[in-house]
Amino acid sequence: MNLNIRDLGVINYLEAYDIQEKLLEQVGEGLDDQLLLLEHPKVITMGINAKSENILLPDEALKDMGFDIVRTRRGGDVTYHGPGQLVGYTIFNIKKNHGGSIKTFVHELEALFIELLQEYYDINAIRDEINSGVFVGSSKIVAIGLSVKSGITMHGFALNANTNLADFQTIVPCGLATRGVTSLENIIGHPVDMVLLKNQVQLAFTKRFGYSTSTGTQAIV
Repeated sequence: MNLNIRDLGVINYLEAYDIQEKLLEQVGEGLDDQLLLLEHPKVITMGINAKSENILLPDEALKDMGFDIVRTRRGGDVTYHGPGQLVGYTIFNIKKNHGGSIKTFVHELEALFIELLQEYYDINAIRDEINSGVFVGSSKIVAIGLSVKSGITMHGFALNANTNLADFQTIVPCGLATRGVTSLENIIGHPVDMVLLKNQVQLAFTKRFGYSTSTGTQAIV
């Protein structure tokens, strides 16, 4: 079972969304599962369960501060993406390769990051039985939100590495008013090497799911 990994660098949210949709169609036609690793410029995204009151500033004020605002078809509420946050989009045929259960797949992603944080950063992270994602204490460090179409997932995870946590003060992250957010940099006291972190994530996917991996070079059409 092969996983094709594409490093898209820093890319606009809607441009990355268009790539996801094209790859979803191709995975449905037999292309290997795809993992996109990237960072976004500052953007607030609203999932299918998003409540407008969880955005704490008017749209115009946010735009003046450099934020884009985008509605999406992923699960979940309101979240933030921005520089220093490692985003991974999983275009995976879970029906063929992962048993078909979106709930099980989310739990596997949570377990993957719990193991990664422990192995490489000596961080004791946990999952919440009610809310998706990975937490350190009561603060979320990995957000997970997916959509699924014909057994194939889109969207994925966002790991706060060197993220400016002050940007989260513009929203109620994931609709969890009683939970905070944290980052690797905040916990370990220095910035994380993003290239190294991407390699660690790649190794974690091969270990957790039994993939062999390749680096994407073919054009997305």
